[in-house]
Amino acid sequence: MPVEILKEKPEYPVSPYDKDARVRKLLRRDKEPLRSLGIIEDALVKFELSKNEIKVYIYLARSGMRKAREISDALSLHRTETYRILRDLGKRGLISSVLEKPLKFMATPFEETLGILIKAKKLKIEFLERKKKNLIEIWYSIPHPKVEPENKEVFQILEGEEQIIIKANEILEKTREVIYVLAPDLELLRLYHSGFTDSLERFSKKNGKVRLLTNCSPKSRFIGEKMKLTDVRYLFSDVENLPSFIISDHEQLLFSIKNGNDVNDPGRKRKGKVSSLWTNYEAFIRALKTLFLVLWDTKTL
Repeated sequence: MPVEILKEKPEYPVSPYDKDARVRKLLRRDKEPLRSLGIIEDALVKFELSKNEIKVYIYLARSGMRKAREISDALSLHRTETYRILRDLGKRGLISSVLEKPLKFMATPFEETLGILIKAKKLKIEFLERKKKNLIEIWYSIPHPKVEPENKEVFQILEGEEQIIIKANEILEKTREVIYVLAPDLELLRLYHSGFTDSLERFSKKNGKVRLLTNCSPKSRFIGEKMKLTDVRYLFSDVENLPSFIISDHEQLLFSIKNGNDVNDPGRKRKGKVSSLWTNYEAFIRALKTLFLVLWDTKTL
């Protein structure tokens, strides 16, 4: 009786973006290409491309000219959706049609694609900036009921890095005297890459007072030294699970909320959106300011 030979189960299937996706060649050694493609995908999402549009673009960019049927089969997309995506990508200048029979498609080089997407974003922003004044005038021309301004203590939950950085810069712009920043190295790195630390430097040069408190690590040391602030202190490395927050003039607080996706869950491939709480609640601000000052005066370098 013949003995059936069991084939070794592959570690994981090839990404449809691999050049040899049609024959399902396995990536056996290094998962780094998949991680890199994940980074590219996350970046392209910010330019308002759908997941399937990104898949089609990356597949074409990596595999060269392809017929619509080949794209549809390789990515397991319905033929109608494939044609729609190709048409939409073409309108944005991200792919071109090759006049052959049958029709073939090719991707715009990646560097050019990024340039096209960035320019389109800038044009949208410039258009909205031009419309801003007109829209404000229209808004105030509409009769409004008279409402007496009230100073209420309120909370606001912000999701996503962009919204959080916009709020952080808004807080900094309204700061008159002093801003306290408690940020462990990973949070400080986020603020550094967003450009917020540059804003802190400019505020400091205009005689504003900035106190930055972070943990003692190579990352935080590097960023702290680059910022050239006079009031930076580093906590000893045995201080763990530090909160992260910004306090402005004892009046506003932006508090980072842990979403838990990167802790005790190593199997998660993608992190969830970061979240922050903004408030002008006096008791909450006073309590966190007290914590900041206690940490500032103890266990620091």
